[in-house]
Formats: sequence, structure tokens, C-alpha cells
Amino acid sequence: MKLGIVTAYPPSKVTLNEYGYHLLQHFKMQKGITEIILLCDKTQDEKVNVHSSDGCKITIKECWEFNSYNNLFSISKAIKESKADCVFINLQFLKFGDKKIPAALGLMLPLVNKIKGIPTISLLHNILEQVDLESAGFTKNPILKRLYRGVGNMLTRFILSSDIVAVTISKYVTVLSEKYKTKKVKLVPHGSFETPPEPSYDLPNGPKQVMSFGKFGTYKKVEAMIEAVEKVRQRTSEDIEIVIAGTDSPNTPGYLDGVAKKYSDIEKIRFTGYVAEEDVPVIFSEAAIAVFPYTSTTGSSGVLHQAGSYGKAVAMPDLGDLSILVKEEGYQGEFFIPEDVDSMSEAIEKVLVNDQYRIDLGVANYEAACSIPMSRIAEIYVEEFNKLIVLKDKGNRVGKVKSQTA
Repeated sequence: MKLGIVTAYPPSKVTLNEYGYHLLQHFKMQKGITEIILLCDKTQDEKVNVHSSDGCKITIKECWEFNSYNNLFSISKAIKESKADCVFINLQFLKFGDKKIPAALGLMLPLVNKIKGIPTISLLHNILEQVDLESAGFTKNPILKRLYRGVGNMLTRFILSSDIVAVTISKYVTVLSEKYKTKKVKLVPHGSFETPPEPSYDLPNGPKQVMSFGKFGTYKKVEAMIEAVEKVRQRTSEDIEIVIAGTDSPNTPGYLDGVAKKYSDIEKIRFTGYVAEEDVPVIFSEAAIAVFPYTSTTGSSGVLHQAGSYGKAVAMPDLGDLSILVKEEGYQGEFFIPEDVDSMSEAIEKVLVNDQYRIDLGVANYEAACSIPMSRIAEIYVEEFNKLIVLKDKGNRVGKVKSQTA
């Protein structure tokens, strides 16, 4: 099998690049895959850890750019030239751009593949039916919200042109299947990026790090977390460092610079900027707690799975997809009311002042992460691709027989 994978890939800063990285690392180790064609976005620096002595052959085709109007055509051309047997698309609605037309054109790729008869699985990380358009940075205008919903319905139908649309949360299966009257939607868990040996739950010397990781400014806002930690400092003798790890969301450029200026008088606060893939283990291993200062959710949380892989306690809002993940996959954490500084402060304090509780949460999350490793997720997709290829071959044989008898 020659497998084409359409995804952003590090050092890209386009959304889902981390997921693309780990997918590739596990797909390349699967039996039956002879070559992977990485259909990725263009970057100035070399792609991270693509070629190694382990796994199948990998061919890199940098064939698209964020917000390019040409992505649909350039990706389709690259797929044709590569002669891929099947294609996996790592998707969310702003995958190919945050401008309306480039974003929409890119999402037509599953339809083009269907027309060309290329077996395709699209992994859809979020669905517009479950997204708060205002919190996620799309629009506050009620008329535009209705317009976005209408356009979103059309784009979802494009994505449903795929042979299979995989989603990571069971509720998404129900919503899409009922609304669009389809049987193509399949639940495939997010999977944990890495399952390293069980970590030490001891913390490094120095301040206890309260860390948040991601792309900030839309539904991930750190002001409440900073103020919550200040309240913990006032109530306790804990030595605490605030660590904001990551960058601005593409929809909110300059957000973190504004936060840094606003809280310039706060002691022991660190903005790491972009975190390279090789530095992610350090960021997590040094943290005492990972905090999710979300105002809404837009899909299964990769950060929660990463925190579990490194045995970290978490504090998170009891809302949306995070609540579902906890119930379905066994993650545990201290919950708080979204955007409520006092509630977040109490949640963080409960973990920081009680080492045994912090360790218990870390152990539970590590066990949850180990239960669904990314290697198993890759196996599931390969099994589904093999079925699709068999169906395609059977259809081709039937078509030849009909043409001969005609």
C-alpha cells in the first residue's frame, strides 16, 4: 500500500501539525505500508524526524500553503503524481486557511478524491455543530453566525464525500449521522501521542510550574489562569512559576504580547513561545500541573492526551468535549467553572498543596493515555484502508465484466 497523508507537519505552525507528526511516526511502522507520501505544507526549515532507519519509505511532497487559493489543485496534482493507493486527510475546518475561500476550497479535497476513485479517510477533529463560533474567534455577528452554519453544512457534506469520516468523540458520530443521514462516520479515539515509560512523579527543584500549552487567544485565554495563580500565591506559601507554552492562535495575532504587557508586574511568569517537538517532553515533565483555561472546546484535546502521556495532573473546565473525554477515556482532573477565577484558583490550589493527590491524578492520566496508544490508532486506519482497497478492486472487476458482456 502506498499511503498519502495530507497534513500540516513540524516545523509548520499550522494547526494539527503535532498530530500529523505522531501519525506519521506510527503509520510508517505498520505492516503492509510500503511507502508514505507526506503531502504537507511548505516550510523554510526541514521537516522534523521524517527519515529514519525504521519503517517504510517516506516521500515528502510540500504541496500546499496556509491560505493559498491553489491548495485543492496542488494537493490533487501531488496525489496523482505520487500514485497513492489511498489517502488519509488530517482535518479541521481551518486546516487550509483562516480566510473563507482558501479554507473552503481545501475542504473540497475529499469530493475530488471521490470523483477520481481514490479511497479516502478523513479524520475530522471538530464539527461546526459543536463549536461556539464567537469563542472560537469566527464571528460575534448573529447574521454571520447563521451564514457560517449554512456554509459549514455544505463543507461538511464535502468532507462526507470521503469513504470514511473518522471522529474522536462519540457524540460527533451521533450528531453527524443523524443530521446528514450517513453511515460513513466512525469513532476512532484520538490516541496518545507517546507512551513513554512510566514517569517519575517527583518534581524538579525550584518553583512548582503551573503550565498551559497550546495556541492562545480565541477560546484558550490565559488571563484567568494568571489571576487564579496570584490568588493561590496570596493564600499559600507555595513557590509558583506560571508557564505559558505556545503561540498565538492564527485568528488572534499579538494576543500573548498583549498579555505579557498587561501582566508585566507579575513575578515568575514565563512565555516560552513556539515549542519545538523535541522540547515538548521537557515542558510537560517539569510542570506540576497542566491547566486548561478554555472558554469552550472545539474537539478532542491533544494537550490532555499529552499530559496523560507524561503523567501530569490537570485542572480543566467541566464543559463540552473535555467532559466527554473524561467519561469515555478515563482521564481525571480537578474541575473548575469556565472563566471563573476563584473556581480555577481553588482547583489549582487543591493539586499544588497536596502532593499525593497530584500524583494520584498523574497516575490515573498516565494509565488512561496508555490504554489507547497511537500505534493502535494507526492499525485501525490501516485495517479500514485495506477494506476500502478490497472494495475498490472488487468494483473494478465487476466493471470490467459488465463492459466485456456489453
